[in-house]
Amino acid sequence: MTVTGAPAWAVAPAAAALLALAFAGAVVDGALGGGTRVRPGGRWTRPLVETARLLRQRGRRTVAADGPLWRVGVAGPLVVALLMVVVVPVGGTVVADLPVGVVWFNAMDVSLWAVAWLAGWGPNSVGPLVGGYRFVAQALGYELPLMFALTAPAVAAASLDLGDVVAAQRGLWFAVWMPVAFAVFLASVAAFSMWGPFRAPVGADLAGGVLAEASGADRLLLLAGRYALLAAGAAVGAALFLGGGAGPWLPGWAWSLLKTVALLVVLVAVRRRLPVVRPQRVVRLGWLVALPAVLLQLLVVALVVVWKG
Repeated sequence: MTVTGAPAWAVAPAAAALLALAFAGAVVDGALGGGTRVRPGGRWTRPLVETARLLRQRGRRTVAADGPLWRVGVAGPLVVALLMVVVVPVGGTVVADLPVGVVWFNAMDVSLWAVAWLAGWGPNSVGPLVGGYRFVAQALGYELPLMFALTAPAVAAASLDLGDVVAAQRGLWFAVWMPVAFAVFLASVAAFSMWGPFRAPVGADLAGGVLAEASGADRLLLLAGRYALLAAGAAVGAALFLGGGAGPWLPGWAWSLLKTVALLVVLVAVRRRLPVVRPQRVVRLGWLVALPAVLLQLLVVALVVVWKG
């Protein structure tokens, strides 16, 4: 498959598509949510109602807050999510045709360490600060396994370009013969989105953690950022492990969209179905279970590549 770079103005429709996917994720999350009695059909409209409520809500400020750093932390997740998807080929087109797209995604993921911590530090409040430190501690557990999970498809394709990785899956999706790398990748997406079993940084025991002091438009941006990160991770996962736009009958962009939506639904669905894993346990599982497993997966991939070569 030949991938061509898009003009600079394509960033705007890419951002619109990401926001649309993030909103779709919120709708699915509202529809699957339980425990709250709402009027018939209300679960599907909950994101719209919540958006309108937050836009009307007056912003709250804490004493001696670091305003500039808080702003960076609030807007950061949404910006990082957009920067993640600019290297994802949709059909035969990509916004930024970088030869090191896999490394770019990993770099954007690492930047979330600073973004989440700033969102916790900025309000000058205990709950958000502890939530920010929880995210950093959690990241210590998933980051290295994620790096090697990203390395597996890059080794199989002999390229760090996402377009080449997609092209290398013509015969068989990488998810089929790299299941450990695929599982570690999905778990890491949930972790850097502070989602599902990895939601300790926004835990109820901290009154919302990183989200505790955010209100109004600030809270809306943080919530939208989390869904956008899930959508961005799903888009990258579709390219890395599910063949991107490859598929019969439909055009490439349609396959890319369908695979992204399927992964997004899976990620959203785990929110209330798995218990929260404490950051110290994430580190233990990451280093003692996930890392050896994904290294073994990478070894298998390397042996297959050498055998075929």
